[in-house]
Amino acid sequence: MKKIVLVCLMMMLMLVSACGNVEMTPNPNTSSDPKPATDESIIPKNTSEYCDSESKNLDSETEKTFYGTWKVEKLLGFANSYNDASEYPTGQKFIGDEIIIKKDFFSSKGLKNYKKYQYELKDPLYEITDTCYNSDSFYRSYKIDIPDLHINDVVKAIEISDPSTKRSIPVSVSFFVVNNDRLILLSEATIFELKKMTD
Repeated sequence: MKKIVLVCLMMMLMLVSACGNVEMTPNPNTSSDPKPATDESIIPKNTSEYCDSESKNLDSETEKTFYGTWKVEKLLGFANSYNDASEYPTGQKFIGDEIIIKKDFFSSKGLKNYKKYQYELKDPLYEITDTCYNSDSFYRSYKIDIPDLHINDVVKAIEISDPSTKRSIPVSVSFFVVNNDRLILLSEATIFELKKMTD
């Protein structure tokens, strides 16, 4: 009798042990577990953290702001990468100079003190290369502090290319449109604000 009870107990222990190791497979149609992430869900939703580096043509709002004859009005400061203050501490080599930016014509010959900036292009190619959705994302990409740049400001970096070569003009000059109402010129490490003289 003891042997029978012992055998029964052993069999029960084996059954209990086997049942404990069984993994239940849920019915995929009734499972409430979250579905695995898709490719789209790993893309950051908060685009304000980073600049959008997709190159695109100028939109009509940016064209309205960007096109015109511009005068270098004031020195805003220097980029944090290096400082040109030793060469032009008050921007004296740029203040008052002009740049012409039109749909069918670009001229930087008005930047008189720098031979390497002397360009004229017919039918230039204009492209937005970066769109930064606030001052943080702009600083993260460019390491530049622009005075009066606010957390909600949208900054568009614009590249100008020669239509014959499709290459950007080899000038250490960059343009930034802020909220479609300000134009900023970055010359190497020096930042200027431009004032529109004519459309």
